[in-house]
Amino acid sequence: MWTSRARQPVANIVTVSRRLPRSARPAVIPWRRGYTSNGPNASEQSGSSSRWLKTSLGLAGTGAAAFLVYTYATLDKNQAGSQADTKGLSQATEQLDSQYVQHKRSLKSPGVYVWGTNSYRVVDPNSKETVIKTPRRLRYFDDQVLRDLKLSDKSGAAIAENGDLIQWGKGYSESEFKPTKTLIGKNLTSLCMSNDRILALSSDGSVYSLPIAKDDQQSGRKLKESSWVPFWSGKSGVSYRLLQPSLKLGEKVTMLRGGLEHALLLTNHGRVFSVASSTESYPSFGQLGVPGLTWATRPNGPVDMCHEIEAFKGIKITQIASGDYHSLALSKDGSLFTFGDNSFGQLGMAFDAALPFSDTPTSLPIKNLYKGNTTFPKVTGIAAGGANSFFTVDAQRIVGPGENPSTVRDLDRITADTWTCGRGIWGALGTGKWTHMQDAPTKVKSLSGLFEYDERKKKLTPIRLRDLSVGTTHVSAVMDNDAHIDPSPSNSLDDATNFGFDVLFWGGNEHFQLGTGRRSNQSKPTHINAPPEDKGELAEQEARLQVMPRHKGKVGPRTVNMEQRVECGRHISAIYSSV
Repeated sequence: MWTSRARQPVANIVTVSRRLPRSARPAVIPWRRGYTSNGPNASEQSGSSSRWLKTSLGLAGTGAAAFLVYTYATLDKNQAGSQADTKGLSQATEQLDSQYVQHKRSLKSPGVYVWGTNSYRVVDPNSKETVIKTPRRLRYFDDQVLRDLKLSDKSGAAIAENGDLIQWGKGYSESEFKPTKTLIGKNLTSLCMSNDRILALSSDGSVYSLPIAKDDQQSGRKLKESSWVPFWSGKSGVSYRLLQPSLKLGEKVTMLRGGLEHALLLTNHGRVFSVASSTESYPSFGQLGVPGLTWATRPNGPVDMCHEIEAFKGIKITQIASGDYHSLALSKDGSLFTFGDNSFGQLGMAFDAALPFSDTPTSLPIKNLYKGNTTFPKVTGIAAGGANSFFTVDAQRIVGPGENPSTVRDLDRITADTWTCGRGIWGALGTGKWTHMQDAPTKVKSLSGLFEYDERKKKLTPIRLRDLSVGTTHVSAVMDNDAHIDPSPSNSLDDATNFGFDVLFWGGNEHFQLGTGRRSNQSKPTHINAPPEDKGELAEQEARLQVMPRHKGKVGPRTVNMEQRVECGRHISAIYSSV
């Protein structure tokens, strides 16, 4: 999970922001943002006016007669043409709505939009299409907000607003692959998916592990569960296991992240536990962070035994992230640790063919990424997926050796940078290069050194990343630019005063998971542009996908505080309304 600062109240819809033609722009805009990278006499007048009036009356009479004749002759034809134009405009509007996640009815209609591979009916369970090229609404989730959503190419899993687990896709069931509630009554808050199992975290810190496949859920051992009815108990509806890390008094698991074979658990005390999360294969790339731990050397006990990562003793960890076979951890003081598979340089350290992984967490020397002694860098966020790692850095200008503070004009100025390492053959690094292996962190220039003018603060402020989701081969970033939504009720989504957070996608597009409608990969962050309703408008009107800021919206009769989130999975993407 990408940790962001506390936000002001998010809208529950994805909108398309438009650059209006000059003639259509409002004369007064209440708030504006800007980006940077850095004479005749009286008698003659009377006579002239009289002649002009007579001439005008004559022309008006002739014109009126001609107009009546023309109207009578062409009335039916014009009515038919008007109906055709209206129908065409309606179809164009429908296309824009369905493809680019703009709900035309209201700002109060939450939902889930998915696109990418549909071979296992994850994007659209009702469609036999193997790929869905542009965002499509998953109807089961209409007017619903979710706590979490994770997607693979074979199955999807979501946590409903009430904490129940919902699964779908042929990876869940070959015959009953439509969304179905499975693990219920546990008040779940977040989840991750391995090759064959789902790990879900509840609000009380319990961690549940259950098979993805419905057949395994029904045939496996089911635990006895207590009931709110005194002296009454029964068996669970599905087979699951409870993971049991060795916790201290008052300690509980608060964050969960996972790869294909492993998962990381972070507690409120800043301790980290790792666990094998798949029954298909045991972690063998050091991603558990326990030196020497393999299938052959594992201790006695369950295969999914939780292991405390001893390297973090005395260090308070605040964030964790997992790729397919590697792990990241961020400490409170801004130190970044990596461990696991390094086949593509995703650990940010030099690749060694003789030992292509590291089972010991290692701190990356972030200061070496900045030349000279005039910058103090601190890692503020981490994200990982597939064979890629990302981290953001706040680089503060400080006084260098021999400098006079009074002459340093940008003293204490903070620049927000994004760095990456790992596999780039599909463009997932976002650097504009198709690098097979990047084992030294490199800056994503499109997402670094950005500023906007804040009229309230009367100064330039850095634009950070609000969220970053890393899939197997593609990535999405939600910018933390200033956003605005009119709090007054409105049914229009084309209000020029409403704008949200910019969303960019890049990387692999072999299954149309970028949502561009084309199959070409993207090596740089790019906006998803909505198609113009008329080719002639292309030069004047640009539309790009945005997610709106936090907003108190209606879900049925209730008012819910919700936001929009972007999720990149295995060859699949989604945008959903989240509490």
